[in-house]
Amino acid sequence: MKTELISSKFVKVRCPKCNNEQVIFGKATTIVKCLICSQVLCEPSGGKAKIKARVLEVLS
Repeated sequence: MKTELISSKFVKVRCPKCNNEQVIFGKATTIVKCLICSQVLCEPSGGKAKIKARVLEVLS
């Protein structure tokens, strides 16, 4: 699976396991999990977060 680095914006992503859509922060400092199935959606990487889900939309 491809990971993406996103700057400091909110991002709408889709969980690869259950297809739940969730809004996360692009510079998250903790592991972000899906609220439905607990799949890891995002991991911190020092500055920008590594997003491990499909990015649907970058919000401002």
